[in-house]
Amino acid sequence: MTTTVHESATETTTPELTSPGAATTLLDDYRPATDRLIATPHHTLLAHGTLAELPHTDAPLTARVRDLLNEARRRTGEPQPLVLGALPFDPAAPPALAVPERVRRAPALRTDPLIALPVPVTGDAADWQVREIPAPRVYGDAVAAAVARMRAGEFDKVVLARTLELTAPHAPDLPAMLRRLARRDPSGYTFAVPTAPGRTLIGASPELLVARRGAQLTANPLAGSAPRSADLAEDVRRAAALLESPKDLHEHAVVVAAVREALAPFCRTIDVPERPTLVRTAAMWHLSTTVTGELTDPDSTTALDLAGALHPTPAVCGTPTAVARRVIAESEPFDRGAYTGMVGWQNAAGDGDWVVTIRCAEAEGNRLRLFAGAGVVAASSPEAETAETGAKFRTFLSAVGAAL
Repeated sequence: MTTTVHESATETTTPELTSPGAATTLLDDYRPATDRLIATPHHTLLAHGTLAELPHTDAPLTARVRDLLNEARRRTGEPQPLVLGALPFDPAAPPALAVPERVRRAPALRTDPLIALPVPVTGDAADWQVREIPAPRVYGDAVAAAVARMRAGEFDKVVLARTLELTAPHAPDLPAMLRRLARRDPSGYTFAVPTAPGRTLIGASPELLVARRGAQLTANPLAGSAPRSADLAEDVRRAAALLESPKDLHEHAVVVAAVREALAPFCRTIDVPERPTLVRTAAMWHLSTTVTGELTDPDSTTALDLAGALHPTPAVCGTPTAVARRVIAESEPFDRGAYTGMVGWQNAAGDGDWVVTIRCAEAEGNRLRLFAGAGVVAASSPEAETAETGAKFRTFLSAVGAAL
């Protein structure tokens, strides 16, 4: 069997280099509060200012977005205005989407040679006070309780998360943090968007929820993970073991089946590979399946329609969904907020990219709130899932100069 390893969810060829600075200039120009940056393996968007925000009403989300974009088109004359931002894990919670005043575009960060230049970490690890919520022992107890309920046949999978609360004497340098995140995984999805006054969602996710371009859709569910190793031989061993792990392959298959079931009603054709491949980030290996399809009616099916049909996938919630949501509410002593929601953009034609909001933090004042979760199935162990969340925290901890 031939195994394919991709640097990102949708990268399949080696990109040609672009002019140095074409994409990193946008990364360097990002300013918190007023700007929104979303970088994907295909392009980089930096949005300045706010023309209009999406209202929080009882109307369907997709209808509100359509009306907002139509109004922006009438006001500005722009044929394809964009809405950008984040949607929370709880669909009933307020969105953080807006039409910007101006959008600058560039090729992907991974194609810019200057992305290889390091950004020094400002400050010292001792500047941060770190509080784990819940404590590892309590999190392990929650995993064990969920495993017992699954073995009793109550449900099949749940994703349980924990947070790190980081406090510093001063507000963190968010632009520098964003540049370090982007340089750590330039082939992924890097983002920084305001979610409330004085609050910024910042992160670097490896997982594409769904993208739409005309009649074509792409989804890239990730489920089943293993931490990377600095030792090359051990790193390869871990990747090979992940590809053969019955527990992780089962977890991944459940997610892929759910994605196919959710997307099939929209598609004339849909292609789902039989076996997963591997995606690597700086910190983790992930089992990955790239699902592609052709829409039956692209005129009435937007990227956000597709994202709404998928959210939440078993990769961030569990299955059955309703039961998993209840277990999450019972087990997690915090509100997820934007974590495991979606972040991205959509234009007036319905094209767009929506990314699963993981490997992220919310910044507010001198505090950072980091998130990490693990998929718990009947074969899970509390020790392994606790270790997995610790490995996932490393993406962000390395960007801020902190450690557990």
